[in-house]
Amino acid sequence: KEQFKLKEHLERLCASIRYVKIPLKMTIDEMEKRVYETIEINDPLFGKDDEHRIMIDVTRGALSIYHGVKDIQKEPNVIISDFPLRWTVSSMGHLFEKGINAVIPSQRNIPASLLEPKVKNRSRLHYLMANIEVSQFKGEDNWALLLDTDGFISEGTGDNFFIVKNNVIYTPEGRNILRGISRDYIFYLAELMGIECVEKNIEPYDVLNADEAFMTGTPFCLLPVTGLNFNQIGNGKMGAVTKQLLDTWSDKVGLDIVKQIVDYSKNANKLDTNSPSP
Repeated sequence: KEQFKLKEHLERLCASIRYVKIPLKMTIDEMEKRVYETIEINDPLFGKDDEHRIMIDVTRGALSIYHGVKDIQKEPNVIISDFPLRWTVSSMGHLFEKGINAVIPSQRNIPASLLEPKVKNRSRLHYLMANIEVSQFKGEDNWALLLDTDGFISEGTGDNFFIVKNNVIYTPEGRNILRGISRDYIFYLAELMGIECVEKNIEPYDVLNADEAFMTGTPFCLLPVTGLNFNQIGNGKMGAVTKQLLDTWSDKVGLDIVKQIVDYSKNANKLDTNSPSP
């Protein structure tokens, strides 16, 4: 039950912990060990085709005003959650064919000059507000794509964004975004494939005139973006470079990523169809 890029995720988490000055004594190696212990304990409860999705939350512990309370836990807390990956991605199978329609909301991403977005945290009210706004648009498969305060594309609400133009991959600079582990992996795959991958400021104009676009995120790896604000990008399908990246990713991990998520979706639909009426 090896976890893809677990060490890199833990390193980013620990960097964030240092930045916000949580006095956590647990080391990266200890945390990694605890993750695999959690997986081992839970594994008998998972289906044979299930993958474990791990989420780790670290809290500062009790506020100092409560430290005088008898037997209270004063040290930071580490909570490791483990649940089937299918719970997150079972609704995404059709997106490999249809793609995402990215929608730019009025909500802007918070820049590093105000609150460091490179810190991995759960206090992201601006993500929620962006998602609420985008949910009010008609249609399905609309995902928020945030601009920074200078009007450049920054990131989605939990995913990183890329475009492809003339066989070159472009992604927003890492200044005002959460630098995703999957985002970094695209640079690695692009180098393997001999395709240039460039960090630069991207405007909505660039996205509308791109040949293709995609988003990356840990649960789904990579999904095509086929529209921006209901305007078609490229031919409205997954582009050739996007597909090549996805195929190479699948080869590297020894798993057909698309098939796995599509199968999860099909099985979820079967469960919905066969569920008894209330």
